[in-house]
Amino acid sequence: MTPRSPGEGPVSRRNFLRNGARVAALTGVGAVVGTLVHRTSSQTTVWQIDPLKCLRCGRCATECVLDQSAVKCVHSYDLCGYCELCTGYFVPEPNALNTGAENQLCPTGAIQRKYIEDPYYEYTIDEALCIGCGKCVEGCSRFGNGSLYLQVRQHLCLNCSECAIGRVCPGDAFRRVPVSQPYLLKTSH
Repeated sequence: MTPRSPGEGPVSRRNFLRNGARVAALTGVGAVVGTLVHRTSSQTTVWQIDPLKCLRCGRCATECVLDQSAVKCVHSYDLCGYCELCTGYFVPEPNALNTGAENQLCPTGAIQRKYIEDPYYEYTIDEALCIGCGKCVEGCSRFGNGSLYLQVRQHLCLNCSECAIGRVCPGDAFRRVPVSQPYLLKTSH
């Protein structure tokens, strides 16, 4: 707001409201930026799941403080066998090897199956559909090679001081990791 000259008349209501709205908007933007800068500068660790300790209990889908869990299934393509009969995708003993809902293990259809060449298929995760239930991870770990596993997606996580899922995790799989390396990758031993 520029100062008025001694010869100017009173400030109009419209200008007063317009300038007040600008000041309020700038104050709000400054507060948000300040909070984000403080949060990222003071935060040195984040929550993550150790894929070797995860028991695939299903609590990631139900215990997160968010409406839809910050835990999502991820795929280690280096470990994947690209199988025609993927036990993370299909229910045990499917009716047929097709993408019918009755044959899929994922309750939300978050795993996409794409034909590559006989007998290989590629499986990708649609994270927007994934609820972190771990059913695919259990199937892949029990009958397959374990290329599917659960991870806390940091862009979704609130990074609570005590993770609600970690508090009830029976495998004690939740732990703090450095912000600089927020993901624990599953690799072959």
